[in-house]
Amino acid sequence: MGKRARQRQKNQPTGRDDRDNAGWGAGYADIVKENKLFEHYYKEQGLVPDGEFEQFMDAMREPLPATIRITGYKSHAKEILHCLKEKYFKDIQEVEIDGQKMEAPQPLSWYPDEQAWHTNMSRKIIRKSPLLEKFHQFLVSETESGNISRQEAVSMIPPLLMKIESHNKILDMCAAPGSKTAQLIEMLHADMEVPFPEGFVIANDVDNKRCYLLVHQAKRLNSPCIMVINHDASCIPTLHVQSDGKRDILFYDRILCDVPCSGDGTMRKNIDVWKKWTTSNSLHLHGLQLRIAVRGVEQLAVGGRMVYSTCSLNPIEDEAVIAALLEKSEGALELADSSADLPGLKWMPGVTSWKLMTKDGQWFSDFSEVPSCRHTQIRPTMFPPKDPEKLAGMHLERCMRILPHHQNTGGFFVAVLVKKAPMPWNKRYSKLRKDVSSSSTAQTGSSPAATTPADAARLPESAGGEGEGEGEGGVVAEGKAEEEAEEEAPKGVSLAQETSAKQEGVCGPPPSKKMKLFGYKEDPFVFLTEEDPVFTTIQSFYDLSPNFPKLNVLTRTHEGKKRHLYMVSKELRNVLLNNSERMKVINTGVKVWSRNSDGEEFGCAFRLAQEGIYTLQPYIRSRMIMVSVEDIKVLLTQENPFLSKLEEHAHAQAKKIGMGSIVLKYIPNPNNPEEPQCPIQLCGWRGKTSIRAFVPRNERFHYLRMLGVEVFREKQGVGQKQKDGQKEGKEEVEDGAMENEGELDLENGDKNGSSEPKSEGDKQGTSS
Repeated sequence: MGKRARQRQKNQPTGRDDRDNAGWGAGYADIVKENKLFEHYYKEQGLVPDGEFEQFMDAMREPLPATIRITGYKSHAKEILHCLKEKYFKDIQEVEIDGQKMEAPQPLSWYPDEQAWHTNMSRKIIRKSPLLEKFHQFLVSETESGNISRQEAVSMIPPLLMKIESHNKILDMCAAPGSKTAQLIEMLHADMEVPFPEGFVIANDVDNKRCYLLVHQAKRLNSPCIMVINHDASCIPTLHVQSDGKRDILFYDRILCDVPCSGDGTMRKNIDVWKKWTTSNSLHLHGLQLRIAVRGVEQLAVGGRMVYSTCSLNPIEDEAVIAALLEKSEGALELADSSADLPGLKWMPGVTSWKLMTKDGQWFSDFSEVPSCRHTQIRPTMFPPKDPEKLAGMHLERCMRILPHHQNTGGFFVAVLVKKAPMPWNKRYSKLRKDVSSSSTAQTGSSPAATTPADAARLPESAGGEGEGEGEGGVVAEGKAEEEAEEEAPKGVSLAQETSAKQEGVCGPPPSKKMKLFGYKEDPFVFLTEEDPVFTTIQSFYDLSPNFPKLNVLTRTHEGKKRHLYMVSKELRNVLLNNSERMKVINTGVKVWSRNSDGEEFGCAFRLAQEGIYTLQPYIRSRMIMVSVEDIKVLLTQENPFLSKLEEHAHAQAKKIGMGSIVLKYIPNPNNPEEPQCPIQLCGWRGKTSIRAFVPRNERFHYLRMLGVEVFREKQGVGQKQKDGQKEGKEEVEDGAMENEGELDLENGDKNGSSEPKSEGDKQGTSS
């Protein structure tokens, strides 16, 4: 056995370059992009305009263009855009590879403010040109520091249609891996002058492991307004908050319902979908998708918006779910007309008629045609409503289907729902619950809350949600059985969801049950009191303003020394305190201070953390040095420069400050457009005779590029050299310490901790 395994390893290609040199579709050479059942199915459905089906299929076989999005909420987004246009895009147009001139990246016409771009350059081409390799390194570095996101173009659409405002309470029901979640956070922080927006994002995913991908994405944005939780979206618990001294139900202003799907719109990037696609995938998923959508609208505030989306083109997963949801709502929901919201985006209106096909090629146009032996697989909600008047009133044409050949994208479906009134079953359920409770009490003498299974069975479908009988649980099974089951499930569907998708019965959450915590091993979230002794030295050392929200500071341990202090917004604190027994929180808050072993002798045991500096700095009134562009260049390219290397103004300020943690602040000069026109705040340390910046490697690279200094590196070493042997810039000669520091940061799993040799060890893992 061991010998065979070793032989297999010998035969496999080794190293990243072997994969990358294969270009697009690396590793998929044996997959033929043909699926006759797929072509036959979509031809019959008539979703593609007449005469365009061949174009549609040709586009599906072409590789998907790479798309990037500039993080919109950061005040230096304009600087990044300027850098991209002036330093890279112009030069790329001059590059020739194999006699072919490169096409410069183009902005997505429908994305606001030129904040999203696409390019057809493949990995193979990028590695044939030093200039393109620099561009690639720039993208990788900026992505890791959270200033750029590599995200599929159509995936950017749902958050834009949600019309986020800074005070919105937002739920992302199926959030992993988190690119859309990042957009939602950006929109909350549109005004960088407000450190704590009133709104927040609760990002949920059923898969515990994928939740940590979500944490990684969210952490790049350093927001105190994000919480990652781990629940089955179809029975996500109803949360409570304190409002004016009373306990109220939390309703969300905006909900993103990007459900698990068969993924046939992703064939351009997920090539294995070609061989795995079958009509039964959508039949298995329809019920789950409807249950998740029902659970979403139950938790939506009246007047709120929920965006339902899939990366599938199949009406069974798209219009059928929306039509069933509208029919169940009895007028409480309506489809919003979003046709004018994204000018420049080409899309097809939703369809009002569709058919259903089994994997053996049998077609059904109506549920009455379905034999009883198939009733467990095929449900009435999979077909269009029979009543023409009711169908017309749903306005399914307001749904949006994006076809790949129209704008060189993936396939996608999106619908925007507005809630006009509470869901009808919640109105009915309140009365029924009282009747059942009083009957149960009279017969058994039990408490009013104790209903029997028989009582529960008499409740209307989807009973629960808006304040009543919410379901909890949805635990992902662990171990080998799960792995084997997930191999059989469609991509993106967990074992728990696949199992529940096959169960027929009511839509909405199951009856309440005790939450299981298998696989849930997160440390507790402990809020500090205003009298906590930790604040005594912090308050005096940093001269915190009187309005600093001490109650929003938390740690992750009940006992022993507090190693890290985090901050959340007031609204998220409210959610955490009132739901600790109801939800499985994976991560929340942004790190603002870390314990420092040397700190106490200088007056404070906690140094500032770069992650939370933009949140914390508005409250800090001392230990601040105003620096110039030249000062920042020195601080970011030299490991421990003497104070005398700072310019006169900064040097004078530094001499007046005692040893310990400091803030380095750059304020742009509008009269000098050559310099960055965005504020920059860095954490630093004032030593006895020197000063240094505590900034993660990729953020150092980011700020240096904003200042006009190009910093590149070899994959294994420090300071990339050109083929002629010359350095890229003077600053790179002094960049060795910065590079090594960055490697330590990554090993520790903490972006800020290892910059300082004497700080206490940071907890490994993104959720520390």
